[in-house]
This record gives sequence, structure tokens and C-alpha cells, in this order.
Amino acid sequence: MSKYRLRLAAAAILLSGGGAHAQQPAPAPQQPPAKVDLVPIQPEWNKICDQDQQTKKEVCLTTRDFGVQADQPSIAVALYEQKGAPEPNFIRLLMPLGTPVRAGFRIGVDKGAAESGNFEVCYPNGCLADAKLKPAFVDGMKKGEKLIVIVKQPNGAETTLTMPLAGFGKSYDGPPIDPKVLEEQQKRLQEELQKKAEEQRKAQEAQQKGSGAPAPTTPAPAKPPAGK
Repeated sequence: MSKYRLRLAAAAILLSGGGAHAQQPAPAPQQPPAKVDLVPIQPEWNKICDQDQQTKKEVCLTTRDFGVQADQPSIAVALYEQKGAPEPNFIRLLMPLGTPVRAGFRIGVDKGAAESGNFEVCYPNGCLADAKLKPAFVDGMKKGEKLIVIVKQPNGAETTLTMPLAGFGKSYDGPPIDPKVLEEQQKRLQEELQKKAEEQRKAQEAQQKGSGAPAPTTPAPAKPPAGK
């Protein structure tokens, strides 16, 4: 899937507590929220298909990015379907740096049984986490309302992330998106994120000038990096 990879913008929530940049630790330990309801960043789920370079078989992924707010990408979700494989489906998450990884994670749909998954590797743009899925789990995603990811914190507490599944079944069972359309979607999303970051920076500067304190520097969101 070299041409089509999961994107994750720089802005992210830290599951270790706080709303700092994904690559910076929180200034002081904080109790992480017990539940975080994420919202979609893209208008819909996207299905992308390509040929696996090793097996020469078609591999499709149905993917979407989510965040605390519509302009704050935090997690990328992709359900992979490997044609002709003994275990055709697995789900891959791209989580922010700072996510506790040793205990792995659990993933479920609505009130159904959760499957266990493990973090595989961390890159500068986030940590990859995978879980193998049975066909019944995929059917549940197609009919369900919310995807639920549970991450255990170092202190033993758990953080539950919920993401809406509306539209997933239609995209999963439908045709793949045109690569050019996908590229244009990503371009528009990045432009919107940069615009909102600039607006926030100007608002902060105006607020600081009004209070007489020095204005902080707020970097614009980085270009969404490529991850598997």
C-alpha cells in the first residue's frame, strides 16, 4: 500500500493526559479522561485498493481519521481486507505519541465483545496498533453505531475512545475511491487545518496584547505524514 497510507496531522490529544502536541509530554502529570468521544475529520469513510507487492493480490482498506474536534486529527483507523488470505481482516490504528503501549489495547463495537490488539511500532508521527478481526466483528462494524478503543493507563485506569461508524458499511461494501479524489480531499483538509491554526494564532496574539503578556508562538499543523 505504498501509494496510499494513513495520514495523521500533528495536532493530537495525549492519552497520557492533556491537550498538548503529540510529540511533547504534558508539563505535569494529569489524570487522563475516562472517556473521549471523537468526531470524524473527513466527510466520509474512504475505501482504497491496491495490489500487494509480495502476494500480488488485491488489498483494500476502509479508512477515516478522527479527532477531539473537527480540526484536531488524533487517530487514524483503517480496516484492511486481504483477498484470499486465511485471516482476511485486521484493523490498524495510528495513535498519537504518548499513548501507553505496553498493555496493548482492546477494540469493540457498541456493547459487543472486545478483541485484543497490540502496538507494533512507533514512528515520529505516531504509533501503529493492530488487531486481527473475525468476520463477525466486521459485520458488527457495518451495522454498529460506535467503534470503541480502550487503552490502559500506567496507573491502571482505562481511557475509552469512541468513534462513530455511520457510513462504514456503505464504503466497505462499495467501490474504492478514485486516487485523485482522495488526494484532493487530503489537500483541502490540510488547507483547512492550516487556516484554522493561523486563526487560532492570531486570536492568541490579540488576547495576549490585550493582557499585556508576551504572545506565545503556535506552530501551524505539519503536513500529514505518511504511515502504513
